[in-house]
Amino acid sequence: MKHSSRRGVTLLELLIAVTLFSLLAAAALTAMRVGLNAMQKTNQRVLSNRRAVGAQRILEQQIAGFMPATAECIASGGPAPTARIGFFQGEPQTMRFVSSYSLAEASRGLPRILEFQVIPGEQGRGFRLVVNEHLYTGSLGAGRSCLGVLPDPLSGVAVPRFIPVEIGPLSFVLADKLAACRFLYREILPPPLLERWVPRWVLSTWPSAIRIEMTPLEADSSRIGPATLTMPLFVNRVPMGKYYD
Repeated sequence: MKHSSRRGVTLLELLIAVTLFSLLAAAALTAMRVGLNAMQKTNQRVLSNRRAVGAQRILEQQIAGFMPATAECIASGGPAPTARIGFFQGEPQTMRFVSSYSLAEASRGLPRILEFQVIPGEQGRGFRLVVNEHLYTGSLGAGRSCLGVLPDPLSGVAVPRFIPVEIGPLSFVLADKLAACRFLYREILPPPLLERWVPRWVLSTWPSAIRIEMTPLEADSSRIGPATLTMPLFVNRVPMGKYYD
């Protein structure tokens, strides 16, 4: 009896080979997916940290560029200026001043009026800090945001009143997903107190420092989150003083 020299593969061996190949392919695809997800999460974390550091640096530069500008305050409906004020608004959730630093031109452009505002976050979760920039065209232009000088209801001191900050498509988000955010202003006092931090600025002089307290909505030790920022204001001039003959 003559046997064939060719050997065949049984159906069971074929099924085992296909199963092993499928398991190896599934394991390779799973490893690739895990690696890609890890790389994506790492990139997102790096970008988030860069945004947080960049926003912190922008805030530092904006406050460091503080300019002791004045404004001709025009009362609502009035045809002419009614008072000359030092252009500064200091409230717990709102802050206005003139700075030599802008988002578009950094420190190389024209002065800008900066309007900081704390607003609710997306879907009502937490808060976010935004800023508007307007070109500073002089005391008359800056005075258009002033509604007049009226007595403060808490202290009785005459302070300028400003129009509300308008939030729009050009508003830049400096910090998001905050549990709390507020502005504080340092007042220099005689000894032995020396100084104190107040949530509202009603004096005619400039504050000696500005503090922005920010608390993240969700604490994450693996990410760089928003933190409290304290910046001194190196302003030596008197707001209404004359420095010319």
